[in-house]
Amino acid sequence: MWNYNRKLSQCGKKLLTLLLMICLIFPMFAEPLTEPQRSLNEIGMRLYSDSEVDCLAALDTLIDEISEAAYEAIEQAASEAARAAILANLEREAAALRELQRWQVEAELRQLALVEAKKAGRKNTFLAAVIGVLSGLAIGIGGTMLMNR
Repeated sequence: MWNYNRKLSQCGKKLLTLLLMICLIFPMFAEPLTEPQRSLNEIGMRLYSDSEVDCLAALDTLIDEISEAAYEAIEQAASEAARAAILANLEREAAALRELQRWQVEAELRQLALVEAKKAGRKNTFLAAVIGVLSGLAIGIGGTMLMNR
């Protein structure tokens, strides 16, 4: 592991040295210009011909039309994004409402089951009490009959 880190450190040092040599020692030159310099008049301003002026005017109108179309596209995209966000929000709320309704139905079913269980418990308690009293009477009457004999 130590040997690997040392080799990696040496590699980094060599790479840094190489990059510094390329940037500092060896000069960099730009590519030569591919188009000739524009001719300037004696005042230092370039004079444009009528066809160049017409071309620039057409280019300006084209740029304006493209900019207007781009703004319209941006507005349309923004409205579609807002519409999509609203739809997504509505879907989330609909899912939440469905979940709420499911929980309400479950709670009502549990409530009904609880009421039924209470009714069944009361019924079972009453039956157990009746059975207990009757069996007590039967045992008591049977015991007294056996003792009287």
